[in-house]
Amino acid sequence: MSRSHTDVTDQVENPACPVSEVLDRVAGKWAIGILVAAAKGPVRFSELERTIDGISRRMLTLNLRKLEREGLLTRTVYPTVPPKVEYACTEMALELYETLLSLVDWATRHSGDIARAHAVYDTAHTVAPAP
Repeated sequence: MSRSHTDVTDQVENPACPVSEVLDRVAGKWAIGILVAAAKGPVRFSELERTIDGISRRMLTLNLRKLEREGLLTRTVYPTVPPKVEYACTEMALELYETLLSLVDWATRHSGDIARAHAVYDTAHTVAPAP
């Protein structure tokens, strides 16, 4: 491949690119559950651990750090013994939470339509067995 064709991604403008980039960062298996739990107000690590079914301590820790790095959560450490740590959504995360609620509403309203479309597509694309 010639040098003039090596940075194709830089040459093609994709309006969905910012959306894809953000979704890659915040739409992991656990991130949305963490944001939903934290949207109700400051929450402690142990509360998150109990609320989010199936998450390990390690995965919770990694996701909390990632969401804090992305600017979606704040972490407050209180100087007590033992230390008390709370996580809270930032304004940006609360805005994202509202958007997620809209997406849930859309999915609820259209889940039947999507199921019907699957059935129509599958019926039209089923190969009949040979005689």
